[in-house]
Amino acid sequence: MTADRPGLTLPEELLLLALDPQRGRSYCRNRFLEYGMAGAVLAELEFQGRITEQLGRIRVINPLTPQDPLLAQVLGSLPAPDKGSFAGGVSAKRWIGRTGRHVEELCLGHLVDRGVLRRETHRFLGLLPYHRHPAATPDLPASVRERFTAAQAAGFPDRHSRTLAALVSAIGLSGAVAQGGWRARSEMRGLVHQEWTAHAVHQNVRQDKANRSGGSVGVAGGGGSGGDD
Repeated sequence: MTADRPGLTLPEELLLLALDPQRGRSYCRNRFLEYGMAGAVLAELEFQGRITEQLGRIRVINPLTPQDPLLAQVLGSLPAPDKGSFAGGVSAKRWIGRTGRHVEELCLGHLVDRGVLRRETHRFLGLLPYHRHPAATPDLPASVRERFTAAQAAGFPDRHSRTLAALVSAIGLSGAVAQGGWRARSEMRGLVHQEWTAHAVHQNVRQDKANRSGGSVGVAGGGGSGGDD
């Protein structure tokens, strides 16, 4: 969190970019957004010097509890230093696949409690309840998008903006938030493999696509309904 991102963590920024502020629906496939949220919270913990990544595995290097309740809960769920599986730490890809939904729910609840989002309950066919999360006011989502656009115009000049852009591309959100059409989306795709959190998110997205298609997924142009492969 910095002066130009008052009170917002990386997962909160990603969530505000992903949600339609009026309808409260995600611009990308919701399961992919869940993966992105899990990747974003890992990236935020890395920015704060709490974790590191080695050979695709997450390792805690500073177990002191962060002030942010979401970050504190996630950090507390990770193996303590020098514990875990035989290789140490936990697999980033597997952790993201397992915990994405929980992380998204925690972040949504946090933003509702802060008055950033509203929670509206609807019923599918008048029976099954589901939630939408429109913005309480349009100002904060608009400012997040403006900052993203400015960072894109500057070539994503810092680690924070590059990671956010990589996560946006990994979950198939770039078509909804990026400026400049195909060329801009292609440049953002190149960031996915440079940021380990986004790469782990993208692996889960690709696996989901392969499972739905009944086979492997080749490299192809992305769209708003899936990861920007």
